[in-house]
Amino acid sequence: MSENHFWKQWRANFFAGLAMVLPAVISVAVVVWLFQNVSNVTDKLLFFLPKSWIRQKLPGGGLGDIQWYWSWIALLWAFFLVCLVGRYGRNYLGKQAIEWLDGAIMRVPLMNKIYGTIKQVNESFSSNKSSFKQVVLVNFPHGRSRAVGFVTGEQTGLGGEKLVSVFIPTTPNPTSGFLVLVPESEIVKLDMSVADGIKYIISLGAISPDHAGLGGHRLSVWTPEEER
Repeated sequence: MSENHFWKQWRANFFAGLAMVLPAVISVAVVVWLFQNVSNVTDKLLFFLPKSWIRQKLPGGGLGDIQWYWSWIALLWAFFLVCLVGRYGRNYLGKQAIEWLDGAIMRVPLMNKIYGTIKQVNESFSSNKSSFKQVVLVNFPHGRSRAVGFVTGEQTGLGGEKLVSVFIPTTPNPTSGFLVLVPESEIVKLDMSVADGIKYIISLGAISPDHAGLGGHRLSVWTPEEER
């Protein structure tokens, strides 16, 4: 066996093993990253406990980071509190309390701008059934190219023609992207679920489901009435 053939085999083994291991490694890394960022907020819910109980004791007598199991307890505690708010926020007294809290926050300078914007976005997604429910194809970034996007709403007060708001995610990170307003007549609906659309974007177009609707016979013009 020549040395060149030996290194080719090891290189092939390395890339084969990388393809097998990388999805698991990335999945674990994402879960750990999410837990660390969420725990930075939920850990503060344990303010009523002495710090010496929940934090590591350093050799010099000081206190270090919070113990990992206390972070899990704080996460469960946050989950319970959210459920509690949802439970009592649906009755009369709960609704009155939420309205009073909204009014109090909206009277705070700067905070009212941030809170009001976030609340409007949250209400638009929770009340609009067509938000991120349809995958479409639009001309982007110019007329001779196409991009996969998600319908987020309709705009009727920005001109004479009805426009459709389409979010076009970036790849491979779909959490950022572009918001474009496209004439309704130029929207092409894809026979593709939102999950398949996200997979297609994250995989840089390598994962194209058989039912993705990218063939001409599976495409149709999108109309808002179909989502109602």
